[in-house]
Amino acid sequence: MRLLVTGAAGFIGSHYVRMLLSDGYPGYQDARVTVLDKLTYAGTRTNLPLDEPRLTFVQGDVCDLPLLLDLLPGHDAVVHFAAESHVDRSLHSAAEFVRTNVGGTQTLLDACVTTGVERVVHVSTDEVYGSIDEGSWTEESPLLPNSPYAASKAASDLIARAAWRTHGLNVSVTRCSNNYGPHQHPEKLIPRFVTGLLRGERLPLYGDGRNVREWLHVDDHCRAVQAVLTKGDAGETYNVGGGTERTNRQVTEILLGLLGADWSSVEQVTDRKGHDLRYSLDDDKIRRTLGYEPRITLEEGLASTVDWYLAHPGWWKLLTRSPLSGG
Repeated sequence: MRLLVTGAAGFIGSHYVRMLLSDGYPGYQDARVTVLDKLTYAGTRTNLPLDEPRLTFVQGDVCDLPLLLDLLPGHDAVVHFAAESHVDRSLHSAAEFVRTNVGGTQTLLDACVTTGVERVVHVSTDEVYGSIDEGSWTEESPLLPNSPYAASKAASDLIARAAWRTHGLNVSVTRCSNNYGPHQHPEKLIPRFVTGLLRGERLPLYGDGRNVREWLHVDDHCRAVQAVLTKGDAGETYNVGGGTERTNRQVTEILLGLLGADWSSVEQVTDRKGHDLRYSLDDDKIRRTLGYEPRITLEEGLASTVDWYLAHPGWWKLLTRSPLSGG
C-alpha cells in the first residue's frame, strides 16, 4: 500500500502520518507514505519523522498539475488534508483560500482521475453547514457557509462529489468538528491561549465568549479518517464529531485552571465578522456504519495538550506568531 497525503506537514495531516508510520492503524504496518506539502507558515518539517524509511517528503503545491501527474502514479490512495484553514485569515485574503481549497482540490482530483488512483478521502469541516441554534447537522443538512474559509471548503466538497458522480472516482468526504492537540499552530484558539499564558500575555477572547464549538482531539479525528479510508463508501460524506460542546468562554476557563491563571489574564475583544454562534454534528452515520467512536475526553485531551506545549517551547516559539485573536 502506498499513500499520498497532502498538507501533512501541518497539524492534522502530520498527526495522521505519524500514527500510520508508528503502526497505529491495523493493516497499514507496511504502508509507504508520500507527503506533499507547500510548507506555508502553517507547515513545518519538524512535524514529520523525516528519518523514517517509509516516508518520502515532497515540497510542492496541490495546484501544480504537472507535479501531481508526475507524483501520483504508483499510489493506491490519497488522503487530502491540504487547505488554508484559518477563518480570520480568510476574512482578509479570501482569494488564497479559493485558490488552494477549491482550485487545489479540483486539480488534485483531476490528477487522480487521469493517473488512475483507486481511493481518495477529502477532509473537510463542520463549518460548511453554517451556524445552528439547536439540534445537530446530519450529512443531509444544507451547506450554508458564512465565512470565505467555510465557503471554499463547501465548494471543494461539491467538487469531490462531482468527481465521484462524473468520473466514478472512489472519493469520500469527512467533515469534522473543531480539532485540538499537539503540534497545532498557535493561531488557533487552544494553542493560542496556552502559549499566550506561557508568555505572560493577555488572552484575546472574541465578544462575550458564548460561541459554542464541538471539540475533537486530533487523534480521534485521524482514526475516523482512517476508518473512512478503509471502510467508507464512494460518494458518501461522514460527519466526525467530538461529542463535547463547550463555549469558548468555558474552554478558556479550563485552560486558565490548567495553567494556574485567572480571568484577569483575559481581554474580551471585538467579535469576529460573521462569527458563527454554534456548531454541532450528528455523527451517528460514521459510528453506526464504520464502528468509529471517539476515545479521548475533552478534559483528558486538554490536559495532555497543555503538557505537550509546556514540554515543547522550542517548537512553538520558532513559529511566526499570528496577531489574530482567539475564539
